[in-house]
Amino acid sequence: MRRVTIMILVALFTISATNAQTSGNRRKMHTLPLPQKPKPDPISKSKQTTTTSSPTPPKCGYINGYEWIDLGLSVKWATCNVGASSPSDYGGYYAWGETRTKSNYTLNNCFDSLDESGYNWGIYKVGSNTKIEPNSGHDTARENWGSTWRMPTIEELEELDRKCIWKWISNVGHNGYEVTGPNGNSIFLPAAGYRYDTSSVDVCEGGFYWSSTLDPSFSYIASYLIFGSGGHYKDTYYRRLGLSVRPVTD
Repeated sequence: MRRVTIMILVALFTISATNAQTSGNRRKMHTLPLPQKPKPDPISKSKQTTTTSSPTPPKCGYINGYEWIDLGLSVKWATCNVGASSPSDYGGYYAWGETRTKSNYTLNNCFDSLDESGYNWGIYKVGSNTKIEPNSGHDTARENWGSTWRMPTIEELEELDRKCIWKWISNVGHNGYEVTGPNGNSIFLPAAGYRYDTSSVDVCEGGFYWSSTLDPSFSYIASYLIFGSGGHYKDTYYRRLGLSVRPVTD
């Protein structure tokens, strides 16, 4: 009987020890750290953002073989006058609304003049057409250079006058202004003078550049930009005179 009792006690002790060990293992398992969730990829597709910047517009280029420069203004300016082979070259001289040069600039052979009085005009006059349109057949720039080239309006010449820095210089022996725009780019306007009858006037001393705009009050004069070593400003001049034309493009 005593032996049976001892065997029962040993069995109970063994079961108790086994249970204790199992419980301890469970406690140990419970103290293990839980598996961590993977952190999101900081550059995962869901969070990726693509930044696209607008391409920088070109500062110069060519249209129909003629170079333009972006001065940071409302239009792009040609680097040469109509009829010129380089920026310092004077180029041709054109009466307002005419597309060809000539040897004599008078009212008798002036486009749109109905007589020699200077007061009677045909297409362009106060109260009617007061601006040369690019496709009119009378735009000096468009007729000579084609494509999108055209004569500047008086507003565009005023913008060039007011918003740019003007510096009187000599370029390949020709006086004129280096005109620097708000963005730092520049063009050269030679002091080509003008033509009156058969005479050349103020060559290398002054620049006279037509706009496409007629004077608002008098039909025999048109708006233009004038400059010399002492300054530059807009004014009006007789349409029959031969002045320079510096084209623009949009």
